[in-house]
Amino acid sequence: MEIKHEHTETKGAFILMDGDSQAGKMTYSIAGPTKIIIDHTEVDPAYNGQGLGKKLVLAGVEHARTNNIKILPLCPFARGLFGRTPEWRDVLV
Repeated sequence: MEIKHEHTETKGAFILMDGDSQAGKMTYSIAGPTKIIIDHTEVDPAYNGQGLGKKLVLAGVEHARTNNIKILPLCPFARGLFGRTPEWRDVLV
């Protein structure tokens, strides 16, 4: 599986591809030069239970660290992961 990163001036997404099929997607809004807001994370039901949602959020965390960006996780799934993963809190707003 491969994670692709797409973005425009105001929105972005990390998309998990299984060959030609989209297995999951995490979307975010750009809230300024140093902040993104994770607004939605979804995984195709056929891929449930494989930790793919966490992989998508981790891709966002790595992107934030690389680009000196902070994250506001409004998505309930992402917010829950941040609550359970103390090592990611360095990128929280």
